[in-house]
Amino acid sequence: MLILAAVLAVFVYGLIAPVLGALLPSYRLTSGQEGMLALSYAIGLIVATLIAGPMIDIKGNKRALILGLALVTASLWAAPNAGGYAGLLTVYVVMGLGGGIVVTGANALAGAVDPTRRGSVLNFLNLFFGLGGIVTTYAASNVLRPVTLCYSIGTLTIIALLVNLAAKTPPPSGELGFRLNEVPVLISKPALILLSLFLFLYVSCEIGIWNWLQSYLISLNFTPKRAGSVVSYGFAFGILVGRVVVSRILVKVPAITVTFVAAILMAVTTFVMLQLHSAGAITIAVFCAGLSMAPVFPTTLAMVGDAFPRGTATAMCIAITLGWVGLAVSSPIIGHVKADSDLNHALLLLPLFSVLMIVVNVLLRPVLKRRTNVVLAARAT
Repeated sequence: MLILAAVLAVFVYGLIAPVLGALLPSYRLTSGQEGMLALSYAIGLIVATLIAGPMIDIKGNKRALILGLALVTASLWAAPNAGGYAGLLTVYVVMGLGGGIVVTGANALAGAVDPTRRGSVLNFLNLFFGLGGIVTTYAASNVLRPVTLCYSIGTLTIIALLVNLAAKTPPPSGELGFRLNEVPVLISKPALILLSLFLFLYVSCEIGIWNWLQSYLISLNFTPKRAGSVVSYGFAFGILVGRVVVSRILVKVPAITVTFVAAILMAVTTFVMLQLHSAGAITIAVFCAGLSMAPVFPTTLAMVGDAFPRGTATAMCIAITLGWVGLAVSSPIIGHVKADSDLNHALLLLPLFSVLMIVVNVLLRPVLKRRTNVVLAARAT
């Protein structure tokens, strides 16, 4: 029941993550408004994640997940009645609030199931994120109207909420003495700073594809249906397959090595993706980009959990929050460059940030090794 609760929560987040990108062409907004809409979603994610970590460590996963799923439900049922640009801004702030709580709570819950195999567990869990992305992008492009899509995902979110209500979750670490005054100490740790920076760069890339790839393909004369299929069968399916494979690889290969290789492949695949013009070649490149990105988010969170066994959810929330800051920074930049040039040039931010991920990974290795030795020494005493 515990795993089912976490799986459904991550599946819901996978369903809502591509909603903005899937529906953006139908809103008929200016480039600036599109960027602000993505920014409003990012603000909601940032605020929620900052709250969620300490809430989980002190009060437990159940309250956080129920609150997050309730906010997601409310935003999805309100979206078809937003009434214009201002209403959409409010809807996406609320959706971001719910999504930020859900993704932090689900990953903290799953990571606590088997801390000795945290990387494999989190990659398995997050493959349902990829599945959710496939469902939403396919449904939005081929099956459901925007209104029906929002109501359908909202209904599935209610089911996830009921399962989480029924699930018996482990006690919060607050019962073991975790205190809010420990948060500044966590933030000051070099390992957490670098892991958070790594997620900042990564989320900028992944959300950049979710939010902008469909619009970019339409600018290349793809039909909206074909563009949505490339995002679904290409990117989302690549993430799903990649996480299935990597959940087994992490049993034998260190997480830091997996993320290093992934960053290199991200730089190559995202750059190549933007140089192609045929539908088949682009689809293959997008799929490979999804494969390369698949392990980064859950594996980085696993490294955070391993490095910070005390106040784990709070440490995760700090890393995830900086990831959402990446969304808040990258989407307006992409929207601004698109307005001044075109979306092809704007999306070159993705391979650039991937190269920076390689640099951060190299810097992280000795720092993470020292942190691991500190944790082992603390356990020995």
